[in-house]
Amino acid sequence: MSILVRDVMVRDVASVSIPGSRDDVLKTLQDRKVSGVPVIKKGAVVGMITRTDLLRNREEDQTALLMTRDPAVIAPDKSIVEASRLLIRHDIRRLPVVEGKELVGIITVADIIRVAADLGIKEGIEHYLEKQTAVLWSEMPLPVAGSIMEFAGVQACPVIDTSLKLVGMISDRDLIKASVIEDSVEKTDMSADDGEDTWMWDRVMQTISKYYTVSRIKLKDIFVREAMVPPITALKKEEVSKCAAIMHKNRIDQMPVVTPSGKLMGMLKDKDILIALVDYSQRAPV
Repeated sequence: MSILVRDVMVRDVASVSIPGSRDDVLKTLQDRKVSGVPVIKKGAVVGMITRTDLLRNREEDQTALLMTRDPAVIAPDKSIVEASRLLIRHDIRRLPVVEGKELVGIITVADIIRVAADLGIKEGIEHYLEKQTAVLWSEMPLPVAGSIMEFAGVQACPVIDTSLKLVGMISDRDLIKASVIEDSVEKTDMSADDGEDTWMWDRVMQTISKYYTVSRIKLKDIFVREAMVPPITALKKEEVSKCAAIMHKNRIDQMPVVTPSGKLMGMLKDKDILIALVDYSQRAPV
């Protein structure tokens, strides 16, 4: 039997309404521990608003002007393969689930990764890993690394040493931990728990920190090796479902792929797992 969106989706969905304000959105993100929510008007889904939308226009306050209009949506009786295709095509991390125009749930990349972990997809990840990725040097000053990540538009990077061996990972969460807030205007006390989109909660902290700090976050003048974390890695022959299970267990959205000697050869992202799931469905309907 096909796995349907209704079998996987979260039914208790956080949302905001229009008219509304940036503060309404931020409060919802904080209270519900999510990084994006549907926008409702007269009972219908009319938009999506995420941390990226908040950062894109920091001077705007109205929800209607901050949100992404006419978002991709899916019905609960569609398959998770169709949901995966939509997430890949639109390069998004969540889909509102609607019956007619009424919001009845939401399905995220993380929800589908959890399913993929149990599907027994034995194909190796070699064909799905991304071989082009931004890489940082362990002895690089952290402020330089932060700028490189910003220019490259990435939220996490593998770290290599002088011998080109993978020695760590660094994400925007790690940058925040190693930062000094200057000229703070308002402080928000936030912590993560088991929310609808827990994997992305660290990204929300970045959004809130940037919003409540008018001046820039200053990174400490330390080396990357002092801020990085141990990498959770995979080999190119690892099975797709095994890697999905590791991502789900560790609440990560990407894994460095290394050679047996420990040299970096690419990155596997959760969206790559979705592509593998779609391919798998052609051979064994999901």
